[in-house]
Amino acid sequence: METEQLPLKRIRLAVFAFYFCQGLCFSSWASRIPDIKSFLSLDDAAWGTVLFMIPIGQVCAMTVSGLLVSKLGSRNILLYAFPLYSLSLLAIGLSTTQYSLILSLVFYGICGNFCNISLNTQGVTTEDLYGKSIMSSFHGGWSLAGFTGSLIGLLMINLKLSPFQHFIFIVILVNCIVFFNHKYLQPDMKRVRSNPEEQHAKKRNKPEKFLFMLGIVAFCGMAAEGSMFDWSGIYFKDVVKVPESLVPIGFTAFMIMMASGRFIADKAIRRWSRMRIIQMSGFLIFVGLLISVAYPHIIVTTIGFMIVGLGTSSIVPTIYSIAGQKTRIPTGLALTIVSSISFLGFLAGPPLIGYISHVTSLRYSYAMVSLLGICIIILVSQIRVFKKDKTEIVENVVINE
Repeated sequence: METEQLPLKRIRLAVFAFYFCQGLCFSSWASRIPDIKSFLSLDDAAWGTVLFMIPIGQVCAMTVSGLLVSKLGSRNILLYAFPLYSLSLLAIGLSTTQYSLILSLVFYGICGNFCNISLNTQGVTTEDLYGKSIMSSFHGGWSLAGFTGSLIGLLMINLKLSPFQHFIFIVILVNCIVFFNHKYLQPDMKRVRSNPEEQHAKKRNKPEKFLFMLGIVAFCGMAAEGSMFDWSGIYFKDVVKVPESLVPIGFTAFMIMMASGRFIADKAIRRWSRMRIIQMSGFLIFVGLLISVAYPHIIVTTIGFMIVGLGTSSIVPTIYSIAGQKTRIPTGLALTIVSSISFLGFLAGPPLIGYISHVTSLRYSYAMVSLLGICIIILVSQIRVFKKDKTEIVENVVINE
């Protein structure tokens, strides 16, 4: 289906729907982590090992996902990867031993990586069609799904339904949404290179150094984000010591603010620049986690988690957007480089938290994660592409005034 025959809003809605479905799958798994951990009777160190299986699956897929997306197109990859990603939830729900869960999570990580690369390539392509920053709103759909998934998880827990029964409902819902939106996905954008130097760089397929730096910034943000997804429920249960029925409150509060931040981030970026927004995000991550560690009370910790949610909201979509726009290599390959580094933080960070928590405490682990916010502030100030973007924003504001 040609782009010219479709309203841009319908294309954007379809891509948004895919982000929503991906977030719903992940948050459904995250909402049942305390139940699955308790069912298998695993301590923090053993659970950290289990969680490490997702990044192993991601790393396995990273070796080929970018090349396949660039060669076959993000739309074609997504139509196969997404159903498998949702169905992998059922394998997780059916796992009755630590080893079966490990295999399920490796498969989950493989499918998740293909979905992540192809879907963000679709996001960059749609942003190009619009000609302005809209990537954060797509990730806002992911976060909105996270909030929705946590509420569904809260309902399923209180209805005493097993994770498998919960996941059956999610798989049916997700695939219905995908069925009605898949035909609006677009062919990947073909960028025209007029500069001989850029054409030469493209032929050599040599990635720019700033992509690796962007990946490190996103690594810090996603390590903080991953710690909230995989450990917020356990933090409320073991550290804050809330009743079982209130365990998902922290995760829900985090997701509400994360979704809200992403829906306002695009406008904020156009006004103040990507550099300032990401530096503020790092500061909020630092403050929010520090509050949660210093005062582990249900109200104070919930507020702290909300601050962290706002802080993590803008980092990943902003990094992916600038990587896709500024690179000279195919978008799929550029996003593979950035996401390969960043997702190590999202997926390898939580297992490390488990190991540190086993030796010290979960509060100490969260205190260490808070320092990543400071790292973000420092790193962003050293990346040249952000400084150039800041100058362009200032010039646009002066012209508009």
